[in-house]
Amino acid sequence: MEFFCYHRDRPGSMTLRDELLEEHWSYMDRYAAEMIARGPTIAGDGGDDDPATGSVHIVDLPDPSAARAFAFDEPNYQAGVYRDVLLRRWRNALGRTMWDFSGGRTGGNRYLVLGLGAGQAADLAVPAGVEEDLIAYGPLLSDDGAAWLGTAALLRARDADAARAILTQDRYADIEVHNWAFGGRPS
Repeated sequence: MEFFCYHRDRPGSMTLRDELLEEHWSYMDRYAAEMIARGPTIAGDGGDDDPATGSVHIVDLPDPSAARAFAFDEPNYQAGVYRDVLLRRWRNALGRTMWDFSGGRTGGNRYLVLGLGAGQAADLAVPAGVEEDLIAYGPLLSDDGAAWLGTAALLRARDADAARAILTQDRYADIEVHNWAFGGRPS
């Protein structure tokens, strides 16, 4: 089962986040084989000096209980770096990991687009015309996988408005767009 996890940083927690960086990476190393995508959301325009605002992890785990353990045992969560956690079942519509993205780790603006559902399911199919810019894409689902709760995408786009446009605007209660970067240990 695939899960989308978005830990949102608590304001003022950047120093603590920095102190726990090695613990965070060591924890994530234990899930390397299950990882579909990972990386921080970033304030501002996503420059090297802009602080993180959260962490995205998309993982393939056995069940919702294992996903909850993954999300809530994470060192930054345990230490209070994060203010909240969005954890949902997810379906990998691209059938690949971020490391298979042909655009590579750098170049262009990268975004997390998070559409929170309202009503009937939307955007279940991969959007036409942007496949080469999609890093990860799929619906957010209830724990049992039966109910559609929204859509989450990681992508390369010209700007935040272009990133937002991959979703059908009137089918969501809210659409969030965050600067995002490939995560993991530096090479």
